[in-house]
Amino acid sequence: MKLRQFRFEDLQKATRNFSKDWLIGSGAFGNVYVGTFDVEGTLAIKKPNAESYTSTEEFRNEVRLLSTVKHRNLVELVGFCEESGPKTAKILVYEYVTNGSLLDYIMGRGGRSLTWRQRVNIAIGAAKGLAHLHEGVNPSIIHRDIKPSNILIGEGFEAKVSDFGLVRSGPVGDQSHVSSQVKGTPGYLDPAYCSSFHLTPFTDVYSFGVILLQLVAARPAIESTRNHANLHIIDWARPCIERGKIEEILDANLLIEGCNMEMMLKLGQLGLRCVMKEPKKRPTMTQVWQELEADLYLTDDFLPKQPCKMDSHRLNGISSGSIGHESHQSTMDQDYSQSIVSVDGINLQRFRVDLDGLSFQSGGLRCLETNESTDEDFSIPR
Repeated sequence: MKLRQFRFEDLQKATRNFSKDWLIGSGAFGNVYVGTFDVEGTLAIKKPNAESYTSTEEFRNEVRLLSTVKHRNLVELVGFCEESGPKTAKILVYEYVTNGSLLDYIMGRGGRSLTWRQRVNIAIGAAKGLAHLHEGVNPSIIHRDIKPSNILIGEGFEAKVSDFGLVRSGPVGDQSHVSSQVKGTPGYLDPAYCSSFHLTPFTDVYSFGVILLQLVAARPAIESTRNHANLHIIDWARPCIERGKIEEILDANLLIEGCNMEMMLKLGQLGLRCVMKEPKKRPTMTQVWQELEADLYLTDDFLPKQPCKMDSHRLNGISSGSIGHESHQSTMDQDYSQSIVSVDGINLQRFRVDLDGLSFQSGGLRCLETNESTDEDFSIPR
């Protein structure tokens, strides 16, 4: 894969000298800016912190690793900048993805929400991108930091996995794992990886399982409330999913706008399989996307023509973490299945509680003495 080597002064010009006005994301690894170029157009420029790379060779290894990867569900590396001297720079330049991150939709920023079908398609796309990292390149690549803010939403609402700052080469040959210092984000870290330091592709599968549950419930991975300290979405959602009562944890937007309940239950059940305690009992990412595609195909192939209605009392028990700013009610698609629900016979005022106002604390789930990158979007003060 041919990469362009950018000059530092070109990146300065494209970002107005890395102006705050051009900042589109930040995290433990560094800042991401949007930049405009005469030839390439709009690109995303990832400027790491000084301590993000321990050596120039580490930076070059990452560039070499990412240069071998190209897939429609992975954010493409366009080029890099490496300069020494007074303008020391180690910068990565990626394609720019237009519709923000999955986190924006889970948190309901700006009234954003996703239909049930968009959620399933995003899960399929992201799973395909990860499957390509795990099985489509040699040696395999393990992402290590799968979370909603690292799944970007493209112009056609396709998923693109991004932020490869923690990637590692996976096991080769007869190896069952690679040993690695634990890194990642609280709430998405695989407990088996934390306790053993054994890194495998199933480490990413665990993180992806958490995201599947979030697609169902629109809730943070870890939430601190008055009644529960550091309540994980797995523990919160498991009882309802195992009883088949998906409506009790479903995002309120889906209850109001219309939803294929059977498909969302399958999404939740698959999420629980992805987070099984023993890594080898989890599905591979290829199995994840193939199962979701098959379920969606069957859903579309055997739809009764008439949707059923849901009584208003079934709105009880929905997640407060899924409620967002007041917005207009969406009209239901005409091809929804029998599992589709709607509110019958009542007029509802739709409200949304901004998750920015809630407190999510993850310190209680820290595993051993690890170096963890934190998701700034979930480290929200009280």
